[in-house]
Amino acid sequence: MEKSCTLLVHFDKGTPTIANEIKEALEGNDIPAKIDALKKAIMILLNGETIPQLFITIVRYVVPSEDHTVQKLLLLYFEIIEKTDSQGRVLQEMILICQNLLNNLNHPNEYIRGVTLRFLCRLKETEVIEPLIPAVLLNLEHRNSFVRRNAILAVMSIYKLPQGEQLLDNAPDLIEKVISTEQDASAKRNAFLMLFTCAQDRAVNYLFTHIDRLNDWGEQFQMVVLELIRKVCRANKGEKGKYIKIIISLLNAPSSAVVYECAGTLVSLSSAPTAIRAAANTYCQLLLSQSDNNVKLIVLDRLNELKSSHREIMVDMIMDVLRALSSPNLDIRRKTIDISLELITPRNIDEVVLMLKKEVVKTQSGELEKNGEYRQMLVQAIHSCAIKFPEVASTVVHLLMDFLGDSNVASAIDVVVFVREIIETNPKLRISIITRQLDTFYQIRAARVCSCALWIIGEYCLSLSEVESGIATIKQCLGELPFYTPTEEGEGQDSSKNSKQANSMTVSSRRPAILADGTYATQSAASETAMSPPMLVQGSLASVGNLRSLIIAGDFFLGAVVACTLSKLVLRLEEVQLSKVEVHKASTQALLIMVSMLQLGQSSFLPHPIDNDSYDRIVLCIRLLCNTGDEGRKIWLQSCRQSFVKMLADKQFRETEEIKAKALISHTQPDDLIDFYHLKSRKGMSQLELEDEVQDDLKRATGEFMKDGDDANKLNRILQLTGFSDPVYAEAYVTVHHYDIVLDVTVINRTKETLQNLCLELATMGDLKLVERPQNYTLAPESSKQIRANIKVSSTETGVIFGNIVYETSNVLERNVVVLNDIHIDIMDYISPATCADVAFRSMWAEFEWENKVAVNTVLQDEKDFLNHIIKSTNMKCLTPLSALEGECGFLAANLYAKSIFGEDALVNVSVEKQADGKLSGYIRIRSKTQGIALSLGDKITLKQKGGT
Repeated sequence: MEKSCTLLVHFDKGTPTIANEIKEALEGNDIPAKIDALKKAIMILLNGETIPQLFITIVRYVVPSEDHTVQKLLLLYFEIIEKTDSQGRVLQEMILICQNLLNNLNHPNEYIRGVTLRFLCRLKETEVIEPLIPAVLLNLEHRNSFVRRNAILAVMSIYKLPQGEQLLDNAPDLIEKVISTEQDASAKRNAFLMLFTCAQDRAVNYLFTHIDRLNDWGEQFQMVVLELIRKVCRANKGEKGKYIKIIISLLNAPSSAVVYECAGTLVSLSSAPTAIRAAANTYCQLLLSQSDNNVKLIVLDRLNELKSSHREIMVDMIMDVLRALSSPNLDIRRKTIDISLELITPRNIDEVVLMLKKEVVKTQSGELEKNGEYRQMLVQAIHSCAIKFPEVASTVVHLLMDFLGDSNVASAIDVVVFVREIIETNPKLRISIITRQLDTFYQIRAARVCSCALWIIGEYCLSLSEVESGIATIKQCLGELPFYTPTEEGEGQDSSKNSKQANSMTVSSRRPAILADGTYATQSAASETAMSPPMLVQGSLASVGNLRSLIIAGDFFLGAVVACTLSKLVLRLEEVQLSKVEVHKASTQALLIMVSMLQLGQSSFLPHPIDNDSYDRIVLCIRLLCNTGDEGRKIWLQSCRQSFVKMLADKQFRETEEIKAKALISHTQPDDLIDFYHLKSRKGMSQLELEDEVQDDLKRATGEFMKDGDDANKLNRILQLTGFSDPVYAEAYVTVHHYDIVLDVTVINRTKETLQNLCLELATMGDLKLVERPQNYTLAPESSKQIRANIKVSSTETGVIFGNIVYETSNVLERNVVVLNDIHIDIMDYISPATCADVAFRSMWAEFEWENKVAVNTVLQDEKDFLNHIIKSTNMKCLTPLSALEGECGFLAANLYAKSIFGEDALVNVSVEKQADGKLSGYIRIRSKTQGIALSLGDKITLKQKGGT
């Protein structure tokens, strides 16, 4: 059986050491060699080896040494050697150690006395300790504080031994005398710790007797006081009021650690608004005063917890929380924004948006590495503010439109999506947004942003001037037609053949002619762009329009969007323009542009021809403009907008439903008792105590004092580990709490004999680690024992805990073993449904390298039933809106998303098709950043997907 270890030292097994070499070095007079040999001996012992022959050598040659390092190492050696035999009796030779320890306790040097007293704290053998007690007590009055503080700890550890109260029955009285006269802060703290651990009432009396000097006590002492308060209040909730006042007074302590602990203690003990406000203020001050990013993240986590339980108080702190945006760390900024967005109210929205706007402007100035990503976060935050409170949209939309040409494409996409939503939900802003959009369109450089901006222009240009400006803007960004000339196509082909010898400068060696209006001759610009390396395709603002450079680079999806936008603008022009001549002129120009794009796409001028979808779309636009019917006009001018409105309404509906679902959770039963505030006895209660009482009643009424889970749910988590016919029956109740798994194992002796040295031996597979080895027990006939084992989890991966129960009986010499049933730790305990934007989902899907592809194999015959079954089985959220899953088309594709407690993302794509025989086929793809989560989720889906199983 492995023993508990009080000392841990790294040992390199690569260099074996021979016991004889160590023995020779210890017998010599060379002190450095002696030190080195002692260190080697300690490391070998820690590694599980035994060197019994060294003990006498050490007693003879090392114990008499006066060197301090040797004496310290000697105590470490004594700490780790085996001091008892197999029966648990102390070995005879330990009497030699006892004499050495007694000499050390009376040694003239303070360091030797101190380290020996510290060693006694880790000594458990009563027979060795008993003769040393008088010397330990004498050291309580030593002149040096180092000796006194270790003597107090030694007294505490002796008193805590199983026979400690017989060995030192007057220890609390002694320590109480010591603490009243002691001047050293550290020794005083140790004395208080001893009273707190061994005589709690005395510690409480001392605290209230000297409460006026509480702020003068050191940081360590104050931390022990807080620990005492927590322990007392947990045991006796009725006395919370007087202790809360002590905590609030400690909030002014100079130590940040004490202040942080005070705030945490306040929140755990009280729900009174005054106490919660004080804790929130403390956290906000720590957020600004601490420079360590880890500390800031921890404090933000605490504020997030406060936000969940005390939102109305946190609302007033929102501006203090937002000051954390001054940190350059992106994680801190993201967390700060997430907390703040849930604290927005009509009263503070203007202040919050103003702050976010200032931050957006700041991102323009300093060219920091992560500015683009931070700007994207701010844009998303402002977007959600504007959706919740439409009246603020007018103050931010024009500022954000300056970032449509942002070099960070993700940020620019967020801006254009925001603009698209605001222009629909805020009709008053339509004219100003469209005007600004047309003015800044030429700055946009990303194809996806261009596509969305063109859709806005096509849908929301309504008046004659807007429609004409829209057409003119698109023409300007496309440049002169055609995109290339047939004569130059041949030249382009010839030059491309020689492109290995001649670079792009050869093609543009004929300098393009400059026309009277200052523009380049079209054909030269086209050929130069096409034959230059990709980086030159974009061109500068002066030479090539953004749409032209993107289309010539081969983006024909954008070309199709241009064609659709022009078609809508021409159709709308027919409605608002009285002059038919102007309409026909615009229609002809639009047709010319579309035909030019088709001509470019089908030429051998580009390495990749136009794709079929884009070709069909542009041809459809040409047909529409050549022959427009009323039905077609209605579809193009009205149905597109209606679809968009429906999409926004659907999004709003989903958000409302989620809020309603949260509100429907029943906290308490209708017939529960109500304790009325005004009927309370107020005798001798301060305002804070009264507030605390009222808040406790409210918590009781709203069900916050309910048990963690009902008994029926607990029964589901009980696992049988052994059979009913085994001599020892065991079952475990498994609790998974974030990074910890707690196994409460009930062991029952089914026999008529006493089981000795019964031990629960556990081992783990996967990223699980056993924290401590359970100790040995003796189990009387037909009695039971509760054994608790703690296991740490380090990643989201299905793990297995296995082991056995080992015991001895009185009449059999050999040990008996009962093998336990394996406990499988389910991945579902670590992942929870989460939401993310489609853009974020796609970028993660492209970025994550681990994919697990699971073939659909199910008895279910309906696609939606299968999807719902997968969602339920995997504990994930479906990101695909319900409206997109409506209808009966025989196939279904949906995206699912979840987040683990370790912050890992799990992405799932379900693609299912109904076969002719009614069965479902397809694939479920799982992607994640780590291998564990992808494999574990895949195994779970394979197991659960059949439907009935």
